[in-house]
Amino acid sequence: MSDILTHFDAGVTTLTLNRLDKKNSITSDMYAAMAKAIDEAQANSACRVLVIQGHESIFSAGNDIGDFLNKPPSTAESPVFHFMRALSTFEKPVIAAVAGPAVGIGTTLLFHCDLVYAGDNAAFSMPFVNLGLCPEFASSILAPQMFGYHRAAEALLLGEAFFAEAALEIGLVNRVVPPTEVNGYAQAQAKKMAAKPLSSLVETKRLMKGGQNKALIERMGEEGQSFRRMLTEPAAREAFGAFMEKRKPDFTKI
Repeated sequence: MSDILTHFDAGVTTLTLNRLDKKNSITSDMYAAMAKAIDEAQANSACRVLVIQGHESIFSAGNDIGDFLNKPPSTAESPVFHFMRALSTFEKPVIAAVAGPAVGIGTTLLFHCDLVYAGDNAAFSMPFVNLGLCPEFASSILAPQMFGYHRAAEALLLGEAFFAEAALEIGLVNRVVPPTEVNGYAQAQAKKMAAKPLSSLVETKRLMKGGQNKALIERMGEEGQSFRRMLTEPAAREAFGAFMEKRKPDFTKI
């Protein structure tokens, strides 16, 4: 079966992360598949809403580390950056259904969704500093905007998990439901939205975004340059080496 399932019904395109045996960790090929599906949903006039979902036990463990080290995002045209551009500029409404852990890009992609529904088992984290890296997907802009600076600093500088009720309080999610209900709830909301005029949905989203797409694309480019540079530096090498060797990283001499 495909690691990314794509389904279209009643005006709703659904992308399902389907690599449960690997905790829905995302490979370069999966980023390419999601970017292609998002581009196709944008071009499909029958599509009015995009839904991104995982499993009731896990949304995504973030990047597949082995794949990431074998095929690092070495240029701005790497599949992960294509995915970021496709989602961040998608003109139609995007709904995410999140249950269980949402690590790294599993959390930062949510900043680019219009509605987010979470299972009460959801756990969000952006542990980039723990890997010797920096924020991505314009999260260095969007996290402070949404959370407030100090809460964003706690999430990004400590890289620790926060949970569904905290995410609801700071506005990252719209509603918390039981994990077994989260995908179904998101689908019901998507179908409700898909019954509305597409032109109104698109224009309302454009107005709410307030013309910030240019700033987000620029910040993603800046973050991407830093991210690619930091991947080759000692802190990241130590962090990834420790991960692969199943030991605690030692940054004291870096």
